[in-house]
Amino acid sequence: MINKSRWKILAVLALFLVMAWFSISREESFYFPVQDDKMTCPKGEVEQKAVPLIGNYTRHHPLFLQLKDYFWVKTPSPYELPYGTKGSEDILLRVLAITSYTLPESIQSLKCRRCAVVGNGNRLRNSSMGDAINKYDVVIRLNNAPVQGYEQDVGSKTTMRLFYPESAHFNPKTENNADTLLVLVPFKPMDFQWMETILHDKKRIRKGFWKQPPLIWDANPEQVRILNPYFMEITAAKLLHLPMKQLRKVKQKPTTGLLAITLALHFCDLVHIAGFGYPDSTNKKQTIHYYEQITLKSMAVSDLMNCPCSV
Repeated sequence: MINKSRWKILAVLALFLVMAWFSISREESFYFPVQDDKMTCPKGEVEQKAVPLIGNYTRHHPLFLQLKDYFWVKTPSPYELPYGTKGSEDILLRVLAITSYTLPESIQSLKCRRCAVVGNGNRLRNSSMGDAINKYDVVIRLNNAPVQGYEQDVGSKTTMRLFYPESAHFNPKTENNADTLLVLVPFKPMDFQWMETILHDKKRIRKGFWKQPPLIWDANPEQVRILNPYFMEITAAKLLHLPMKQLRKVKQKPTTGLLAITLALHFCDLVHIAGFGYPDSTNKKQTIHYYEQITLKSMAVSDLMNCPCSV
């Protein structure tokens, strides 16, 4: 059976998703309104709705880490990964030297950022939501969730894809657009080491991962970004109320899905979500994702507490 700690996380996640959906989009749970450039931008509405969910809410933190922030740092991070960068500065410097941190001008210049966070849930299957999802300015996807063959239900546009080494698609060019930002979510120092060996074509690291990540990953370094751990900290501390300094045996951590929503709340003027939510616990044969046959029953017999999986 899935242990009590995991059910606790799932329950809190479900509650947050309900609150985020009804307080931000105010739409029925399976409906995306058609986006139109002539629509009035709800400036300030996301901030207003997010403040009750996230204490000390601010939109001033940068989305991605950049090299200059790690020279002459006056206030070093108080936390280790995944909530900070303490102890990982040396390897991080090398990774930041070969990646980038900027947002494309096409996004940066938008007067209104309408964002869709697309989860990997089974409810997207046969939803015919693809065209509606493609109309958003920013489409955020998770891990290795495929697009090819599922365009009618999930769309084809990908502005950002959040991932960690174990969830990286073996060919990032297959399921993304040419300008998709590949956003590394670092959970441990080995994640930085994996990225460095991949982009510098060094000897691959095979140990230290709960699942073997790709050994060949043909990505353009200019498209790679390193997510600011601040958003992981906020997700864990403010939404899930997890302790920042957990015992090593405690494996609770936010999912990439909830992290993506937190990121969108700090970046977008309009946030809609789709494809979130686990099947009813009584239906253990229901598949969890729209693209594969993993069920609650099969998940229960595996140790997915090690996995910061998507929703």
